[in-house]
Amino acid sequence: MPLGLEAPLPGAGETDLLPGGVRQDRGSYARISPELVQWIDFFGRLGLTIDQSIALARRADAEKVPLLRALAVSGLVPEMRIYRELAAVLGLPFEDEIDPEQLMLRGRDMETLLCRRGDKPLIARMDVKGDAAVYLLAPATLDLPRTVARLRRDPSLVSRIRIVAPGVLRRAIAKRAEGRSRRRAEENLFRKFPDCSARFVVNSWQGTLMGVILIGLPVSIMSFPHVTELAIHLFFSAFFFLCVALRLCAAAAFEPQPLAGIRAYVPDQFPTYSILVALYREAEIIPDLLTALGRIVWPRSKLEIKLVCEADDAETLGAIEAHGLKPFAEIISVPAGTLRTKPRALTYALAMTSGELVALYDAEDRPHPLQLIEAWQRFAIADSSLACVQAPLVVSNYQRGNIARMFTFEYAALFRALLPWLARRGLVLPLGGTSNHFRRTALEAVGGWDPHNVTEDADLGLRLSRFGYRTEMISRPTYEDAPETIATWLPQRTRWFKGWAQTWLVHMRKPSELWRDLGPASFLVCQILFAGMILSAIGHPVFLATIVYEMAQIGDGGGLDGRQSFLFAFDCCNIFLGYTAFLLLGWQALGAKEREGFWKTILLTPFYWFLMSVAAFRAVWKLYSAPHQWEKTPHFKRER
Repeated sequence: MPLGLEAPLPGAGETDLLPGGVRQDRGSYARISPELVQWIDFFGRLGLTIDQSIALARRADAEKVPLLRALAVSGLVPEMRIYRELAAVLGLPFEDEIDPEQLMLRGRDMETLLCRRGDKPLIARMDVKGDAAVYLLAPATLDLPRTVARLRRDPSLVSRIRIVAPGVLRRAIAKRAEGRSRRRAEENLFRKFPDCSARFVVNSWQGTLMGVILIGLPVSIMSFPHVTELAIHLFFSAFFFLCVALRLCAAAAFEPQPLAGIRAYVPDQFPTYSILVALYREAEIIPDLLTALGRIVWPRSKLEIKLVCEADDAETLGAIEAHGLKPFAEIISVPAGTLRTKPRALTYALAMTSGELVALYDAEDRPHPLQLIEAWQRFAIADSSLACVQAPLVVSNYQRGNIARMFTFEYAALFRALLPWLARRGLVLPLGGTSNHFRRTALEAVGGWDPHNVTEDADLGLRLSRFGYRTEMISRPTYEDAPETIATWLPQRTRWFKGWAQTWLVHMRKPSELWRDLGPASFLVCQILFAGMILSAIGHPVFLATIVYEMAQIGDGGGLDGRQSFLFAFDCCNIFLGYTAFLLLGWQALGAKEREGFWKTILLTPFYWFLMSVAAFRAVWKLYSAPHQWEKTPHFKRER
């Protein structure tokens, strides 16, 4: 199914007659659409049948967009041919290629043009050597007869206006604005809200505290080993028990989430929706991605899909160009800079979108076709404080190995149980990395994504909450594939842990302000989700090592003193409650088919938690050695 699926237009082989068998006259066209009268001859020049022209006119009228826009997004005629023929009809020169350096545009003008909706004209001045400046025009609509008459009355306009295809002009403007856009993508959040940026890992007091711990802990271990051992256990146990308590609360209040109803709608109600897909080294799955996006239900005249690629990723760019795109889809090429992260690419691309609503997907995603409609209808009945809705992520390859099984189990607990529980109570909600739907005004108000944070999703969810916005869950899912090997899983989980640590350090620079912004309940949830998860993963092997050591001591015939007995019982309780809460929450969230072979999940839990501990220790090292490095998760073409 190709990208751009929608209700088909009549084909060239169909009859050009009215239902009654009478050929259309201009009066009949006017009754269908007044705009069609002035364009019918032009459509015939392009080779469209009368039935195709009528269907286009009806669609344009239903969606309340210009007829020329409906033609452009239909894919019936290539954009270049439409505008070349339009130039010929108007008697104006046509430019099929533009030198970006010849454009006479200020920075703010370039930004305005790049985020202009597709049903609005693009106009730019171009400096032509030896001649006066000319205007490049990519019209979205025209009163064709009046324009032709005007040009005939004033031939001097012919030398000052040139027609260009919108896509060609947009690419030239984007190239001209490249440096400005790159700087904006990397610096906007830091300039706007420096305290919310992960550009610097720690501030002065955090760095001092870490230094004291790094020096004081070894000294304490050597001087007061038993007291220090007990303090370490209590410290990690506090966060461990908080994570257990959060899972148990969500499990106790678990409610299955049925698909929400879709209310009746008419096409002219739809706003412009922008979809961003960040791609890097994803050539193999481009066909699957475009097929999945092609199933989305939304008027194509009000949809813009931006495939955001790194400029030096020739393989992915080549795969997209070889496959071909519909007119409402566009490649955004992100130039090299001081960073190479997904949030930097998304921030770069956001300035080139026009949607009132913005959705984010990953390369391997397969969103439910009606997901955009559900998100839009949720925004429509909510007040402006609703900034984002998160769609649940469902793993579809859960049977492909132990890692995929455990990843599926985690995702079920998170997206079907924990996040809905947080959302129902109005608590801070860390976003998933994909299938977020934003109200654009809110996204821009909080500074957008942090290009320096490697879990930009969780950070953005927290920042939205701090600024007084809400995030809710919707019901229609996005399907994706889990990592199937440790080699794929470990770098991804390392990046997640590192990003959660980044997020916690950033927002805890001024703890009193975070408390004030979030309130006590969300402040506590923030500590659990961002600090608690990584500290629990680090504490897990400490508990296990203590249990194993003391069991070995018992096995050798040695007894345990009071302190050792306490730690042994305490750590056994930690492990038992941790595993139980993890398994209980996930079990409730699984579907009947996913529960098959649950005994394997139980047996794999200690091993999987040990892997998470490895990832947590690796994340701490990476936070020190490469805080802004983005460890890419490879994706592969799905087996049919």
